Amino acid sequence: MASSSASEGWTSLPGRDIVDRGLNDLAAGRETAAALLVRMAAPRLRGVGLEIPEDDDPGAAHRLYDLLAADDPRGAHSAYNALVGRMVSFARAAERAQAG
Repeated sequence: MASSSASEGWTSLPGRDIVDRGLNDLAAGRETAAALLVRMAAPRLRGVGLEIPEDDDPGAAHRLYDLLAADDPRGAHSAYNALVGRMVSFARAAERAQAG
C-alpha cells in the first residue's frame, strides 16, 4: 500500500478513505469505483509516495463512468465528478503535507 513515511499523519486528509478503499480493492483484484479511481490517479499518487502497481490503465476513467452509470444513469456524471474531485483534494493535500 503506502510507504510508512509517505502516509504518516495522512489519516485526516480529505479523500483518504476512498484511497485506502481503492488500494485494498486493487490488492484484492476487485474492480470497484474506488479501485478505478486510484488507477486513474496512480501517477500522481505515486508522486506522493503511495505504492500503486505500475500497470497504469488508460481505460479506467471510462470503466468508472460505465460502472457509475450502471447504478444510476441519470446521476453518473455528477457522481463521477464528485469522485474525481475527492481524489484531486486528496492528492493536493498529500502534496502539501509532503512538502512540509
